[in-house]
Amino acid sequence: MASNNSIKKTLGVALGLCIVCSVVVSTAAVVLRPMQMTNAELDRKSNILAVAELLQPGEDVGQQFRDKVTAKVVDLNSGEYVDDIDPEKYDQAKMSKDPATSRTLSGDEDLPGIKRREQYSVVYLVGDVEQPDEIIVPVRGNGLWSMMYGYLALKGDGNTVVGLSFYQQGETPGLGGEVDNPKWKAQWDGKKIYPEDSMDPEVHLKKGGVNPSSPDAKYQVDALSGATLTSNGVTNLLQFWMGENGFAKYLTQFRDVKGA
Repeated sequence: MASNNSIKKTLGVALGLCIVCSVVVSTAAVVLRPMQMTNAELDRKSNILAVAELLQPGEDVGQQFRDKVTAKVVDLNSGEYVDDIDPEKYDQAKMSKDPATSRTLSGDEDLPGIKRREQYSVVYLVGDVEQPDEIIVPVRGNGLWSMMYGYLALKGDGNTVVGLSFYQQGETPGLGGEVDNPKWKAQWDGKKIYPEDSMDPEVHLKKGGVNPSSPDAKYQVDALSGATLTSNGVTNLLQFWMGENGFAKYLTQFRDVKGA
């Protein structure tokens, strides 16, 4: 009688177990994929509503988004809407890596360290599309340890900040990670991006804290204590995305309409 402890049988059992586990894991991944995508989409919409101060806890996020927000695709090169691209199907992250739909940034241009900038971006409008109450735009850039992804919400004048929130970042907890601190985020409300007669962004984080009596205080938010590189990263990504390589051409129309 053959021994049950033979090397051949041991390897056979191990191989069979590996095959069974692989099938279980693969099946679970396929089955759970739609649920994961749905949850990711709800999280994205929740973050957009939250930065615009529109999120009502306990209510259906999808319905709130449909009732309050309109998504549009913008050509960053011209600042005009692109009507033949469906914002619900447009994969901005993928397009930012495709040479056919993005361009390489030079060293001087690449303030946020993103290497490539996509030609088209999705923006989110609250209220009337032509004269919205709020405009929410996606922003991203390097901090100390991570690429920080967030949304910036502006009032309909295209200049006054409603809020800034990062939904994905890996900065140091208690230091750069304070970009998630509600107290720090509250400072953004009412700040300005541009001077009255310019589309060159002045917004930045102020090392040592903002002096309320300074004429520049309206463009400044306190830098994060002990997190100089993360603070610089926030400044750089905002100045890039609000500048000529970002949303400046697009936002100009709202400043003109609103008389900002």
